[in-house]
Amino acid sequence: MMQSGYPFGYLLVAVAMQTMVPVFGWRSLFLVGSLVTAIIVVLTLRAPESDAWKEHKSASMRDILRATMQHGGLFFYLVILMAVMLCLSHGTQDLYPDFLKSLPFTRGRHVLGMPMLFGIPILYNIGAILGALLFGRLSENIGRRRSIMLALTLSLLSIPAWAFGHSILILLIGSFFMQAGVQGAFGVVPAHLSELSPDSVRSLFPGFVYQLGVLLTAPAVAVEYTIRDHLGYPWALTLFESCVIVALMFLFGLGPERLGRSFRANG
Repeated sequence: MMQSGYPFGYLLVAVAMQTMVPVFGWRSLFLVGSLVTAIIVVLTLRAPESDAWKEHKSASMRDILRATMQHGGLFFYLVILMAVMLCLSHGTQDLYPDFLKSLPFTRGRHVLGMPMLFGIPILYNIGAILGALLFGRLSENIGRRRSIMLALTLSLLSIPAWAFGHSILILLIGSFFMQAGVQGAFGVVPAHLSELSPDSVRSLFPGFVYQLGVLLTAPAVAVEYTIRDHLGYPWALTLFESCVIVALMFLFGLGPERLGRSFRANG
């Protein structure tokens, strides 16, 4: 449920680009975003702290840093894992609208009455939401890593239609299942990170390794652009994401899992 909020926000932006921006300009999106942020602040201030945090909270920042260093191997593994996971998501999303614009047969076309450049993202984000919910729920039965690897397999199988589709319909099907797999894998990540994080630093570990992963992933789009300049968009997307998915298969296949771990001291 938590991770499905990401593609839902992406979907809303695609709708807002067609409704708000033509009337109020692009700055209106930031205004709406600031209002949502204010609501989140109010809700956060009113929400109670979890019992697990109260039981395990560290006394000082020094204790938090010491606990992080004591789990250095796990910390390093999760940073690398998040970096490659972010290559998966941003590598399939950031340049895809630009790729769609580059295709001659997509110009001036519409999907469900919407310009193709907005219609396809709306539909593949519906797939992303469904994927996050489906594979997240599935992970409760077959395990976190198996569920993620199954979702990655779906994305891998979607690449030919996603990158080499020669019609709007094929691109739509490919991108729908690609994002269902991408966000299906990511839908399991919040629970997986929390279960792997040490008790005393669970408030720091997941977010910190995620943001460090973002930092390491920063050159991903530039790498795709470089490959595109030499081989074209379809092969750039294919080669980059195929390597990312294979790398994730190894990282998850050889990595740890603590499905069902209790966060309570007496759990």
